[in-house]
Amino acid sequence: MITLLDYGAGNVRSVRNAIKKLGFEVKDATCPEDIRLAEKLIFPGVGNFSSAIQRLNDLNYIEPLLEYLRADKPFMGICLGLQTLFEGSEESPGVAGLGLIPGIVGKFDESRGSVPQIGWNGINISKDSPLFNNYRNEKFYFVHSFRATANPDNQDWLLSTTNYGEEFISSVQKGNVIACQFHPEKSGKAGLNIFKNFLAAKELTIKSHDTDGGIKTETRLAKRIIACLDVRTNDAGDLVVTKGDQYDVREKGEVRNLGKPVELASRYYEEGADEITFLNITGFRDFPLKDQPMIEVLLRTSENVFVPLTIGGGIRNYTGSDRVYYSSLDVASEYFRSGADGISIGSDAVQTVEDYLTSGKETGMSSIEQISRVYGNQAVVISVDPRRVYVSFPGDTDHHTIKTATPGPNGEEYCWYQCTIKGGREGRDLDVVQLVTVSQELGAGEILLNCMDKDGTNSGYDLELIRMVKEQVTIPVIASSGAGKVEHFSEVFKATDVEAALAAGIFHREEVPIEDVKKHLQEEGIETR
Repeated sequence: MITLLDYGAGNVRSVRNAIKKLGFEVKDATCPEDIRLAEKLIFPGVGNFSSAIQRLNDLNYIEPLLEYLRADKPFMGICLGLQTLFEGSEESPGVAGLGLIPGIVGKFDESRGSVPQIGWNGINISKDSPLFNNYRNEKFYFVHSFRATANPDNQDWLLSTTNYGEEFISSVQKGNVIACQFHPEKSGKAGLNIFKNFLAAKELTIKSHDTDGGIKTETRLAKRIIACLDVRTNDAGDLVVTKGDQYDVREKGEVRNLGKPVELASRYYEEGADEITFLNITGFRDFPLKDQPMIEVLLRTSENVFVPLTIGGGIRNYTGSDRVYYSSLDVASEYFRSGADGISIGSDAVQTVEDYLTSGKETGMSSIEQISRVYGNQAVVISVDPRRVYVSFPGDTDHHTIKTATPGPNGEEYCWYQCTIKGGREGRDLDVVQLVTVSQELGAGEILLNCMDKDGTNSGYDLELIRMVKEQVTIPVIASSGAGKVEHFSEVFKATDVEAALAAGIFHREEVPIEDVKKHLQEEGIETR
């Protein structure tokens, strides 16, 4: 029996599903005694360091957890579950960690790369551990802003390292206590193998303290290919995946039906998608939270899909048809518990930024602030739906303009990008630069950058828009809208250094298979999983 230390933060369901998928029984720790009596204990930490330690204290889990660790019983920590083993973290100065491993967890240097690190990276293994049996140099999924580094006092814990602007600790082991910075439950079949090695092992002792004579190859973060599924009800009331043509999802009067969301997500997982995003674009957002159709989609998808899942649409404060008030944090928390790893915020982010620019101060109550405070900024994705507004000269507007290589209808050489809400139906007096910079300041961890002018055109991504946004933020950016052939993916990666590229319709209709995209990128020398 495997005991899961679920303290209420982040997507623990995927860990539970991975354990069950491998044929093992799992139960949640519900009291301190469950930790003391555990045969094997897994601590899947997600979120803020201080919130995690506070929650462990509130549940009276600290002392039994330390007793378990000091007794050298089989333990696996994941992500924050690794970081809490250290003495503390720069994320929460003054908050003591478990103190098992010497050192303070620090933040990545933003001058060396986008922070947080989000994506698939490799590892350099320094010891021969049963944890990595049958490991074939695959990449694993990382999502974090803070990292531990090696020092003379913690060398005996070091199991593997990874490079992201610097070398950091990606896994540790001493005796039967193991922890990894990456997420095995989100690392596909390679990650499931790691779980299997831990769960099935009768003996976890390290066999050798030198696996390669000290030779290391610098690991590289892969460019991510993301499959996006726009989900809504059709006129018959069925939940379907659809795709708009410049945000119009109807064809000959009917909603385009490109498949069922759970089935398509499973297909993309098998085809090699690095992430899957669900965007709720229909009108069932005001249902009672327990009846939200997207919850069922997440629950079913997460049973068999072991890559990151992001959910967007309707992430805001609202009162449901049952007259119960739900905060944006309530909505996000339910989605996390149902299998989501990230929350995509669209229209509500526009309103939040407008309010911020009017008042000049943070409220602490916006969806961006609430969710990032509890789950970490890596859990908050801002979905931007902009459209071009052409002007003859930069002085014709107060908004951030660029000189464009694609002149406007009257020969205008400049444009700015207007933010829209309600699925692109309503434009606002807010530009993209204002939206992304303020969102980052409030706690967002990633930008999903759409473009209304490019949507459904298959003419390639809006490189001018993407370059502009990449210059303004230090968080990762996902390029979206316009992909029509494999060359468009290599083009956007080479021209903008964006971290990920998303597509929808060309994947749904199998016009451009994901494996063809990956093959093309590899031929172009672009790092992929």
